[in-house]
Amino acid sequence: MAKKPTIEPGKDPFMKVLRPLVETYFVLMDKGAAHIRSLGLTCSQFDVIVTLGDTGGMTCKELSEQTLVTKGTLTGVLDRLAKKGMIVRVPSREDRRCTFIRLTPKGDARFREVFPAHINYMKPHFERALTAVEATKLHGLLLRLKNSFEKN
Repeated sequence: MAKKPTIEPGKDPFMKVLRPLVETYFVLMDKGAAHIRSLGLTCSQFDVIVTLGDTGGMTCKELSEQTLVTKGTLTGVLDRLAKKGMIVRVPSREDRRCTFIRLTPKGDARFREVFPAHINYMKPHFERALTAVEATKLHGLLLRLKNSFEKN
């Protein structure tokens, strides 16, 4: 007969972090997604526009690495943004297999509208809970935790 685990979820310091972390993620995503939708974009469209903002553009590979959009979803998101006149696909001069994605002037204007609006919406939630020093510390802790999960 298998021995029961000796971990008591309410007492283990690591397990005490798990539920609030997941709950925070869900409420952050719900509030963030609702606000992004109120700006007339999907979360994936917003992610692509914000990632391309203030850059000269990126390859599809770079874009897929720097956004939270899955590779399988990215093409459709780019198609819809191109249809709205927000991005343009430019074939690479160096590598015919590569396509460069850039914001159009319309896309850049949209970036300059929605990015500050979303930051201004989200920032007070952080400021009510954390000082600037705590936010910096939390950033480092979350990166360490993420890196730990990414290691084999």
